[in-house]
Formats: sequence, structure tokens, C-alpha cells
Amino acid sequence: MSDTRHTRVLIIGSGPAGYTAAVYSARAMLSPLLIQGLQPGGQLTITTEVENWPGEREIQGPDLMVRMEEHARAMGAEVISDYISSLDLSQRPFVAKADSGMTYTADAVILATGAQARWLGLPSEEKFKGFGVSACATCDGFFYRGKEVVVAGGGNSAVEEALFLTNFATKVTLIHRRDSLRAEKILQQRLFKNPKIEILWNHAIEEVLGTEAPLGVTGVRAKNVHTGETVEVPCDGFFVAIGHEPASELVKDQLELHNGGYVKVEPGTTRTAIPGVFAAGDLTDHVYRQAVTSAGMGCMAALDAERFLSGEE
Repeated sequence: MSDTRHTRVLIIGSGPAGYTAAVYSARAMLSPLLIQGLQPGGQLTITTEVENWPGEREIQGPDLMVRMEEHARAMGAEVISDYISSLDLSQRPFVAKADSGMTYTADAVILATGAQARWLGLPSEEKFKGFGVSACATCDGFFYRGKEVVVAGGGNSAVEEALFLTNFATKVTLIHRRDSLRAEKILQQRLFKNPKIEILWNHAIEEVLGTEAPLGVTGVRAKNVHTGETVEVPCDGFFVAIGHEPASELVKDQLELHNGGYVKVEPGTTRTAIPGVFAAGDLTDHVYRQAVTSAGMGCMAALDAERFLSGEE
């Protein structure tokens, strides 16, 4: 097996944007290679029920991503379990180096690396990661059966995490630094109706409290943003759900970024400032951040790449 492989279209990332780009570029007979990355399937693999995917009244996130991968493969895309550690966009063909030792060269690149969980940045949060601090309720909620947990945040992610955790925990305390939630109204209604959930408004997490031996969370300290008074909330687990940030590390010094790290594209397209490089999904979208819009952008990226390559011929 050669250490270098060439493809007309290299797709980096395997969420809705990546897999949709793979379907469309395969149908265009471009024989795309898709590199899945560290989290095959992207963020939907760590969610539970998806109720807003057209044609599915309710589907499990991981199941949806399995179907999308199967669809991409059936269309002729090659899906590779690997991780791109470096990407050189300074000349064509573009060069991507992977953890496996493989080097991939490509005439066009579609970036669909998505986003990753945002953390509070507290030393105590870092200390207890994996020992009571988590950013994924669907991954770790099972471990808190019959226990009390705290969720930090006020958007869709936080409300969804809190609701999911009521399947296991006896009590869920949602701590939010404002006096109202940003989550969708239907999610807020479910939250307010759930007897297991309490909300601590106008408070910010100051510190995660816990034991040393064994390492484990026993509570959090939160400060009232108006009065400065602090309160300790006992819990066995602490879930951070304050949104996500784009996974643009690969291209941060090569492409223009905006709005906190999102890759900038030409309005109405997926074209970046470098001809032949396209970006789609949560990597570029700081407004909608939905699976269905990511899939739509994946389609756009494949069509943009096809037109770019056709124009060259």
C-alpha cells in the first residue's frame, strides 16, 4: 500500500455536512475520499432523539449518522477511519497528512470538521474532567443513576442535557448566568414542566468542588452575578453545556476566520479565499448550527467543488 494517495476531492469530517458532500460528489463521479476524524458522525453521535430531521418524526442521532455513512458508501464514496493532523493549502494539489502515516493529496478539499464542546476554562473543571465533569450527558448520564447533577448553560444544549439527565438523576440543577434561557420555546416548556429540574438563575460557576482520593465531584460553587454572593450546590456530577466552538485548528493560519474561529466563506457559497478549498457545516455556520443546514451546506460544497474542477478541465 502506497504511503500517498491522490483524490480529486478530499472531504475532511464526517458529520451531516461531510457525508452529504460525499453523497453529492460521488454522484458527480468525483470518487471522493472522506476522512472521518476523531469523532465519526460528529456531534449527532452524542445526542439522543432527533425530532427535527425532515422525514423522521424521531430518530436517534447515532442511527441517523450510521444511515448517512451507509448512504455515502453506497453512492461510491470511500470512507476512511483516520485523522488529519496537518493540512497544507499553500499549493495544489493540496496535501493532508494523517495520524496513520498516510499522506493524501487532492485537487479540491471540502472542510467539514464541525465544532467541539466549549469549556468554562476553570482549573477545577480541568482537574475533574472524566471524574465527575463532562460535556456529554448522553455519554456519561448513565453513571449518575439515583444521584444529583448540575448542568451549566442556558441554550438548547444545556436544556437538552438537563432533560436527558432526568432519566437517571434524582435531581438536576440548571445554573444559568442570566434570568432567561436562550433555548427553543418547546424545550423550555419541557424543562419547566419537569419536576426533577431546578433552575438557579443569575449565577456563574466559580469552582468545581470535589475529593482528592478518590478524585470525584461533590458540588459546585456559583456566584450571583448581581450581588457577588456565592452558594454551594451539592452534586455528584457536573455537566458543561455552554455551546460549541468551530474545529478550525487545521486551517487557522491559512484561511480567514471570523466570529470566534468560524471559517469565512463567500456569501451564498462554500468557497473560501483559496480556490479549490470549500467549507461547510458548523465549521462555517455561526448562525443556524443545525444538522439540516449542515447537510445543505455539504450539498453546496460538493456542487461548488464539481463546478471548480469542471472549470479547470
